[in-house]
Order: sequence, then C-alpha cells, then structure tokens
Amino acid sequence: MNELRKHIEELISLSDAEFVSVSSYFTMKQYKKDEFLIRQQEKVPYTYFVVSGLLKLTYTDASGKEHILSFAMEDWWETDYLAFNSGTMATMSLICLENTKVLCLTLKDYKALCAAFPKMEHFFLQKAVNGHIASQQRILSLLSSNAADRYAKLLKRYPSLLQRVSKSQLAAYLGVSRETLSRLYQ
Repeated sequence: MNELRKHIEELISLSDAEFVSVSSYFTMKQYKKDEFLIRQQEKVPYTYFVVSGLLKLTYTDASGKEHILSFAMEDWWETDYLAFNSGTMATMSLICLENTKVLCLTLKDYKALCAAFPKMEHFFLQKAVNGHIASQQRILSLLSSNAADRYAKLLKRYPSLLQRVSKSQLAAYLGVSRETLSRLYQ
C-alpha cells in the first residue's frame, strides 16, 4: 500500500486516517507471467493499479492478429475502461508479461471511494485526463511519425521498457514488423 499512497500523493494529500480508509477499498492480487487479468468477451471486474510487474493490453482482431494498445508497469493504472465502466464484455485482454502484483478496485468501490473522498475523485479525474492525453499523443505519433521516430520517442520516454519487453512485442506496439524494429534497434 505504500506504493499506492506515494502515487496518490503525487497529486493530492491524505492524512494517515484518510489513507487507511482509502486503502480499504482496494484488494491486492498477484498474477504469474502469461496469466490473464482480463480476457476479450468476458466481464471486467476491476481497474488495476500495478504495484510491481508488467502488463500488456491487447486487442485480437477477427483474423487472429494481436495488436498491443499499451504496456502498464509500476505506478500505472490499466483496464478495459469501456467494459469496466459500462458493464459490457471486454473488447481487449490484459496479460502479465512478468509476475505481477496489482491493487484492484471494483466499479462499485470506485464510486463509493469518490463519494466518500471528493479529493479522490479529483485524483482519478487527473489520472484520466493524463491517460487521455497520452492516448492522443500515441495516436498522433502513429499517424504522423515514421517508425524510427516512434522508436526514438519510446526509447526516450520509457527506457526501462526496452529491457522488459521482447522485440516482437515492441514491434507490435510501434506498428512495425519485427525486421524493421531489428534495423532500428542496432
């Protein structure tokens, strides 16, 4: 829970008593490498805060090709947000790339937490805005940058990710072939 408190207090402050109450809304879970937290076409019970480990959010199209939408490492939040918020079936899968420890929050507990602590609602709003900005930047990069530029931005922004993710997964995330990435990687 210390990681969660540090993460929250980057945006808002909590007293010890407030944090004890806030933390009671979360459940700790551990998953092994290659385990699914979310599978396409299943319900999404939680949003996840990554305490340790690495996740990938994927979409598998009708032809069976896997598209990597994002990676989530320590101090990141991840889920299939549409399915989580609407109660519909997942359109994406969330898979462990490493043994992973997460704090889980149900939608019911999320709503109760925000009602009980308006400053937590502010925290989640800021996280959502930051996530939306990051998604827009990724889309713009895919639309307007060449493979070398996308790779350079990724290397600059998340250097540790390159040590934790296979070249095939990096290629899928960047929208290039494995061969193209190998040429850039040298």
